[in-house]
Parts: sequence; structure tokens; C-alpha cells
Amino acid sequence: MLITGAELADGRVRDVRVRDGTVDAVEPTNAGLDADAGERVVDARGRHLLPGAVDVHVHFREPGASHKETWTSGSRGAAAGGVTTVVDQPNTSPPTVDGDAFDEKAGLAAPSIVDYGINGGVTGDWDPESLFERPLFALGEVFLADSTGDMGIAVDLFEDALADAAAPDVPVTVHAEDETLFDEGALDGDLGGVGTAANADAWSAYRTAEAEAAAVERALDAAAASDAQVHIAHTSTPEGIDAVVEAREAATGGAPPTCEVTPHHLFLSREDAGRLGTFGRMNPPLRSEERRAAVFERLRDGDVDAVATDHAPHTVAEKRQGLADAPSGVPGVETLYPLLLESVRKGDLSLERVRDVVAANPASIFGIGDKGRIEPGADADLVLVDMTNPREIEAGALHGAAGWTPFEGLLGVFPELTTVRGEVVYERDPVTGAESFGESVGRNVRES
Repeated sequence: MLITGAELADGRVRDVRVRDGTVDAVEPTNAGLDADAGERVVDARGRHLLPGAVDVHVHFREPGASHKETWTSGSRGAAAGGVTTVVDQPNTSPPTVDGDAFDEKAGLAAPSIVDYGINGGVTGDWDPESLFERPLFALGEVFLADSTGDMGIAVDLFEDALADAAAPDVPVTVHAEDETLFDEGALDGDLGGVGTAANADAWSAYRTAEAEAAAVERALDAAAASDAQVHIAHTSTPEGIDAVVEAREAATGGAPPTCEVTPHHLFLSREDAGRLGTFGRMNPPLRSEERRAAVFERLRDGDVDAVATDHAPHTVAEKRQGLADAPSGVPGVETLYPLLLESVRKGDLSLERVRDVVAANPASIFGIGDKGRIEPGADADLVLVDMTNPREIEAGALHGAAGWTPFEGLLGVFPELTTVRGEVVYERDPVTGAESFGESVGRNVRES
């Protein structure tokens, strides 16, 4: 494949040739990259070519909850949104806490049309020896939260995970919330119906910002005393990000700590509670508009290392339950790039910054250097977009299994073409809007 006249994130206009799954050449347009006989040529004039996104935080729900998402539906949504690598979290059924569970999930991932990594879980009965014999992407997300019960046990598990992960050089990702600082009183009284602001906002008041900041500090203190690489998942507060930055600057050896934020913490706040109702319940919860703006500012200024979705789909029926019963989580893998690219179009972010936080940085942090860049020798994971052509986000036009999105009605810049190692996995005709998907081509990035 030869892609001609594309503008890269840094503003250079280039022709890009793809051969044997990798980027073969990146040359100035009209500098001599002529099409070979039978080679497909994509005229990309007026459009941007970006590296495929590496979403290091998804829940594709198999095994155990395929009614919410499957590797087929999840990877199709990823490809349609420009995500070419996903990393699946271990809280499936059974959880991915030993080698047998890893093998089961790896078999279910075979239909994926994007590349993937599989994380191992850390619980009271996890088996690190058998997990580390597999092509594990990372550990976690390790929960410093109510998902593990008693906080003291959670911290012990985290410290064990750090010790076990240091020698094999496996990163450890952390869900940081201190349940001892949750505000139980926020859940008292009449919370109203499913779609009311009181119902949704109570969850944000309950899981306080202070709970996250304290847990981030605790995780960073433990990490500083170990040789393990630590990544803080879905940081939702400026205080949490600032703690990571401070620890990063103080680090004297080994891999410095890193952090990610999610699109829902960048683009939604407690002011959206009335619209979302229980569909806005997630962990960590939505924060105040002031905190949301401060998190976005830190993303723009370079303090945030990565943006990952925490794609956690549930069905409409499940989310329509009352606050006590509605599960936490929102879908988002397909809208990651589109939302951030719309911020570029509006002038709120630079295209280079978006490229870095969704592609280059995650690939570098987690040691998959063939991903996240458009350079000779890199995997040909490519996304072609028309930055002048945003469209409204509509649940009915998305490809995951959830059937809804918290970003309904917002604008996004969606891909026209997505390739994984040179194979076209998604294509949308810019004139007719007709779509097509490629065959299963995904593979575990730790085995490639």
C-alpha cells in the first residue's frame, strides 16, 4: 500500500509506503515513491495520517459476560475509532489470575481484528508463577479500592505484586481509591430515579477526590521502595496527577511512575449528572467541573502520560437500574481518538500532543516500541482522518455491543481508514459513509 500526500501530526506532508506489515518508507511527497504494479494507492491529500492508538485499559468482557462485549464487537469498535492495540483487564469470569485463565482468554481473543495485550490479575489466590510463564502485558489494574475489600489487604497485595513483578520487568497498573475516605453519608436519603441528577451526583460525592489522592500517594510510596514499574490508571483529579509528577521528578533510578486519564474524566463532569443519571456511574466517578478543567489543563501541559478509555461496557438494561444496583463503567474505546481530535480541531490541544498520549507514550511506557509511530521499521498501524469533517457521536452509529455512549451528541473526528500491521481493518467511504471491516488479524503484542 502507498499512501500519498498525507499530513503527519508534526505538519510534514509525506508519502508512506507499507510493506510486509511495517512502514517501509516515509518520504516527502513527489520524492520518488512510485506505485508498484498492483499496489493499492490511497490519495490522502488534505487529510492527516496518524499512528494507531494504543488503548492500555479496556474491558472486553470475555470470558463470562459476552452479552456486554466480545472480542469481535470490541475490536470492531476499536478499529472504527482508530485504536489498533488494546490491553484487556483481568476482572473477567474467571478472572485472569493464573495461567489457565490467561490461556482461556487468549483463545477467546482470536477473533480480534486489532492487536492486543492481556493483563494478569492480583487477588488473594493469584498464581504469579504461572502468569509470568505467559506473554503477560502487565499486572492490574491492582485495586486500592473497595473491589478488593479491606484496604490493608489491598495494600499487602499491591506490595506483593510489586515484588513479584520487579524481576520479570512486568509493569504494575493501579486503581487508586482509598475506601476509608469514601463519604457514606452521600448515599443517604432519597436519591431519586435512574435519570436524575441527585442519583448520579451522589456517586461522585460518595467516592471523594480525597480518596483518590490518598491512594495515589500510598501507591507511589510503595513503588518508590521497589524496583517495579508503576502506572496509575484513570487518574481523575489534578491532585493525583500532581502527585505522579512530583514522584516522577524525584525518581533517581528505574522506570519513573506514569499515569493515564480517561476521556470521560476529560470531557464530562458532575454537571453532566442530570443528563446521564446512573449511566454516569463509574469508578473513579465524575468530578467537579473545576477539577475536570484542571485535569484537561494538565493533559495539555504535558503532565499526563497517556489517555486510555477504561472501556467498561454494560447493557442499557443493567445501567437503568437504581444507583445501588447499576454497575460502574462506560464504553469508550471507539470515541477515544475522535473526541481528542475534535479538541485539536477546536484549538484546545495540539495534534502532536494527541499523537503522543494515545500512541507514542503508551507504546513507550509499556515497551512495545514497534507501535505508536510512523517511521520506517515500525508496525504499519495507521489511521487516516479528515480533520475538517467532524460528526456527531451517536450510539446507533457505533460498533460495540453496549448500544449507548456517555458522549451522545458531542462532536468527534472519526477515521476513514485504519490499518493494523498493514492490513485494512476498517474503512469508511468519505462520500457515501459505507463501512467495511477486515478479517481477524490481531495478535498478542508480547508474542509478536
